Amino acid sequence: MSFCVKCGKDTENTINGLCAECFVNGRKLTSLPHHVNVSVCANCGDIKYREKWVTKDLEEAIEEAVSDSLDIIKEAEIISIRISYFEQERNTYAAAADSVLDIGGCSAEDTASTLVRLKNTVCKRCSRQLGNYYEAILQIRAGSKSVSQKTMREAMNRAEAIVDGQSVSNRQLFITKTEEVPGGIDIYLSSISLGKTIAKDLSDTYCAETKEAAKLVGQTEDGQEMYRVTYLVRLPDFRAGDVVQFEGRYFKLTRISGSSAKIADIMNFRDRAVKRSDIPSIKVHERSEDLRDATVISKEKGEIQILSPLDYSAVDLRIPDDAEIGETVKVTEIDSVFYYVP
Repeated sequence: MSFCVKCGKDTENTINGLCAECFVNGRKLTSLPHHVNVSVCANCGDIKYREKWVTKDLEEAIEEAVSDSLDIIKEAEIISIRISYFEQERNTYAAAADSVLDIGGCSAEDTASTLVRLKNTVCKRCSRQLGNYYEAILQIRAGSKSVSQKTMREAMNRAEAIVDGQSVSNRQLFITKTEEVPGGIDIYLSSISLGKTIAKDLSDTYCAETKEAAKLVGQTEDGQEMYRVTYLVRLPDFRAGDVVQFEGRYFKLTRISGSSAKIADIMNFRDRAVKRSDIPSIKVHERSEDLRDATVISKEKGEIQILSPLDYSAVDLRIPDDAEIGETVKVTEIDSVFYYVP
């Protein structure tokens, strides 16, 4: 058992010869600097936190800035901290940290105050974007004039979605700008790897032709050669769902990938695969959005009767035995004859 040299009370633990009550009495337990700066990007609103730019609420940023700057005497352990603040003037907040501490088994409270100043600046990503920084150009082009604007826009949306997804974990990935040019769209990207990823995705999705070309544009700060890479993606005329011609027959294009295509024969409904090298031979007969709806009159195994979309006469069509038929079906016209599209 020890005793306090100031009040003489017996105590199990002393701090510098004093009991906890005497040690705390009149002592400042916590402190904050006169002011704390919070850097905010004037362009995107992101906040610099521990040397990294992050997306977070201003309220959270202020509380973290105060909490991180709070200094506590070494003899104390934190039980809880409550931070409050109010806007004193534009971009300046008066903040207070109310702390509950444990000192030698005794609970003590203390309050420290500071000013939180918001400093407008520009983050590295926005600085690069505003400066038109890019490492790659993705050129999305139509394989022919028959490629629809819908397909072109769909490919553009896929590219944007990939950038949005990857930028969540890497803020340095972004689209610098996009430009509509004759025959397609140019997308300027912050990263070569990002351009490569998008080009591969579009190739796999549309069975598109891709090419790449690199150009030396200078050196990095550490003396490494710096390149810009152009990725050309040429979209084919067709897309999944279209009725196409191949080797003199008519098919529904059911699936395409970077290595092959799958087609279903309109006449006998048999599936077959098309190698990548043969895909350029595929020609569009009728696009999926142009296929006509025909009303079903009756159905039997392997056959249905429909109303002709032209003159509403009754027409018999072959169908697969396992086809699920609703009130209408999609049909295509080949040499003045209608065929069911599976």
